[in-house]
Amino acid sequence: MGIHGLIVDVARLLIWLALLSAILVPVERWFALRPGHRTSAATAADLGFYFLNSLLPGLLLGFPVAALAAVAHRLLPSGYFGWLNSLPLWLQLVASFVVGEIGFYWGHRWSHTVPLLWRFHALHHRPDHLDWLVNTRAHPVDIVFGRLCGLAPIYLTGLAGRGAGADNLPAILFTIAGTIWGFLLHANIRWTPRWLEPLLATPRFHHWHHVKSGPIDRNYASMLPVMDRMFGTLHMPTTRAWPEDYGVREADAAPIAETRPASA
Repeated sequence: MGIHGLIVDVARLLIWLALLSAILVPVERWFALRPGHRTSAATAADLGFYFLNSLLPGLLLGFPVAALAAVAHRLLPSGYFGWLNSLPLWLQLVASFVVGEIGFYWGHRWSHTVPLLWRFHALHHRPDHLDWLVNTRAHPVDIVFGRLCGLAPIYLTGLAGRGAGADNLPAILFTIAGTIWGFLLHANIRWTPRWLEPLLATPRFHHWHHVKSGPIDRNYASMLPVMDRMFGTLHMPTTRAWPEDYGVREADAAPIAETRPASA
């Protein structure tokens, strides 16, 4: 990446940051779940993570994504790619989101149970208050691993096409949608429609993943709660309750032992 490319990318990130702020800051003020207590130091740190985790993973993922595309091109027959291309675009996108969510789900779950991965992922669970900008507070290694787990099945099933370039619309949209949705999931907002919860991950869904006084081996999906329902890790209290606290307990300093909570 040259200086010109870096300047363009930073400008793009500033525009995205301005748009996210213009939408989510007022929403959090109008529909706040809890009084905000964000400090200037925390804001500065999260903004640093925002730029770091938006720029660095793209560089680190270039080679493994290209390798995945090469493997798919070598192993899958050309007729298979022709069949995929004959499908309606909307169906290709839906299939990409489903297989990508499966990959992300297991990557996220492994980040809680594999000791080395948890050492990186624990940083994201340390904040004792959630708001939209906390979404950026994560170790770059954790970001790269999670995205790679989501992208791998998209490329290995051929849904991303034959190459690894900028024309791979399904992979690009999956990454963008998951990133933007992540800001909403961490938002400090109490509004979460009951009818939406079985279909899409909501703030309440993800806040239960960050609970401090209970198990955090639940609600791993980034967008589709059906993944947690299918693999036995869904937790959505019917009482419309929210977690009372957030953060990492001393007991969670090491990778967690899974309890497979039943949906409630």
